[in-house]
Amino acid sequence: MSTFALKKFFTAVGIRPQKLRIDRLLDEAHYTADPVHLMRAFGISATTAIKYVKAAHPERFTVDPMAP
Repeated sequence: MSTFALKKFFTAVGIRPQKLRIDRLLDEAHYTADPVHLMRAFGISATTAIKYVKAAHPERFTVDPMAP
């Protein structure tokens, strides 16, 4: 599929590709709760992966894993 066709599709549907990616990442974080899996599947950093897992499962983080 060409870039033009994808852009036309997303415009017609009314959603941005970045929003779709964020939604997919959050959905996967709900399903797995494994930051390493998210890092490998989506090519994101450890910090970003932990943020998604924390957003999907706030009850699992009694101590903030991102705090220094």
